[in-house]
Amino acid sequence: MLLDPSNASQNYVEDCEVCCNPISLTMQFQSNELIAFTADNLEQ
Repeated sequence: MLLDPSNASQNYVEDCEVCCNPISLTMQFQSNELIAFTADNLEQ
């Protein structure tokens, strides 16, 4: 997965490359450095 630090706060949904289930991805960057990352399974 490629991360784009041009936007300081990001949240989007992407399908898992392994199981194809949707995952909510949240990232935060500061000075082009990743400072927070979460990945939550949206499949119930």
